[in-house]
Amino acid sequence: MQHAVQVVVVGGGYAGVTAANRLTGRADLEVTLINPRPVFVERIRLHQLVAGSDDAVAEFSRVLAPSVRLVVDTVERIDAPGRRVLLASGDSLAYHHLIYAAGSGRAIADVPGAAEYAYPIADLGQAERLRAALAGAGPAAPVSVVGGGPAGIEVAAELAEQGRAVTLLSAGRLGPSLHPRARRSVARRLESLGVSVEDGPGSRVIAVRPGEIELADGRVRPSAITVWATGFGVPDLARTSGLSTDAIGRLLTDETLTSVDDDRIVAAGDSAAPSGLPLRMSCQAAGPLGGHAADTVLRRIDGRPPTPFVMGFVGLCLSLGRQHGIFQVEHRDDTATRSYIGGRAGALVKEVICWGTVEALVVEARHPGATRLPAAFGDRGRRRMLATSAVGDGTAAVGTAAGGPDARATATREDAERS
Repeated sequence: MQHAVQVVVVGGGYAGVTAANRLTGRADLEVTLINPRPVFVERIRLHQLVAGSDDAVAEFSRVLAPSVRLVVDTVERIDAPGRRVLLASGDSLAYHHLIYAAGSGRAIADVPGAAEYAYPIADLGQAERLRAALAGAGPAAPVSVVGGGPAGIEVAAELAEQGRAVTLLSAGRLGPSLHPRARRSVARRLESLGVSVEDGPGSRVIAVRPGEIELADGRVRPSAITVWATGFGVPDLARTSGLSTDAIGRLLTDETLTSVDDDRIVAAGDSAAPSGLPLRMSCQAAGPLGGHAADTVLRRIDGRPPTPFVMGFVGLCLSLGRQHGIFQVEHRDDTATRSYIGGRAGALVKEVICWGTVEALVVEARHPGATRLPAAFGDRGRRRMLATSAVGDGTAAVGTAAGGPDARATATREDAERS
C-alpha cells in the first residue's frame, strides 16, 4: 500500500494558507498547517481592530480547504535531517516536504524603554493590547505613532479620525515609498484629520518612558500611548533550526523558493529571501509566493524541475481613515509611478483589495490553482539581473548577484524608466 505524501506548512498567514490550499489539488497528499492561533488574522486590517471598525479575523473554516489538517500550536524547531517539526506542546510531526511561511512581526528597535512601554502593532495580540490601552487611557490622552511608513500612517489616520490627539513621528520623510504627488496628498489628509506630523532626523525617538518620549533633538514630548509602527523582523525559527538565513533571519532560497540547504524545504511570504533579495513584506507578495512554493513542492513530487518565481508589483494602498485612502500605482519592480487614486475612490480601492485578499483564499480553497498571476507581470529587472549570475537550471545562486540589493534597485529602476 502506498502511503500519502506528508506536507507540513508552517504558518497560517496569507502565504501559508495559499500554499496549503494549492496543495489540495492532489489527492495523494496529506497537508497539515501549523499556526499558533485558531483563526486567520487579516493583518492589513489590524489598525481597524485598534480603532474598533473591524475584528481583523476570519475563521479558518472559511479560508482553508476542508482537507487541510489544522494544528493550533507553535513550531519550536525544524529537524531538517530527521524531517520533522518539534512543537511547543511537546508533539512532533513528520514530513516529506515542508513549506516555511512563518511570517513577520514588528521589530522593536534597541531604544531604551521601547520594549517596556511602546505598543507594536503587527499581530492580533499586539493590536488587542493596544486597543485595550487606548480605551483605558481615555479619548483625550495624547498618542504618539512612531514610524512614517504605511503602518504608521494608517494607524495615525484611524485614531485621529476618532478625535484623538495624534503625533506621527518619522526619522525620515513621510511615506518614503510614495511618489511626491501621493505623499503630498497623504500629508494634506493627515493635516485635515489633525495629525501633527514631525519628520526628519531630529524626530527620531531615542527613549520611551511612562507618559513621554524623548527625541533625538532633545525634545521631550507627552505621550500617554506610544505606538511602535516601524521596523519588521521575522521569527528566529529558521536560524535556530540550523538553516541558512539572511541578516534578519529570513530563510535563504534560490529563485524556485527552495532552501539552499535542503530541497525538501521551501519558503514563502515575509520569511523568504529568494537569492538573498527578498520582496517587500506584504500580502501582495505573500499570496503569489505561497502559491509558487506549493507549485515547487508539487513539481518535486512529480520528479519535474521547479521553475523560478515570477512576480511584479502593481501598487501600494493605504487607508487614511474610513472615508479616504491612497492607491499608489507602481512599476513592477515596486517603485512608485506618478499615478495614484486618492480620496473616497482611494478608500474604495483599498477596501476592495482588503476584501479581495481573503476572497482569493476562499477561491483557492475551493478551486486549487485558480488564483495565479500571469508571467507577464514579472519584474523584468530582477530577471535580467539574475540571468547574469545564473547557474544550473536557471535559478540564481544566493549572494552571487553583482552588487547585491543596491544593484537590483538600480537595475529595476532603470528598467522601469524605459517601460
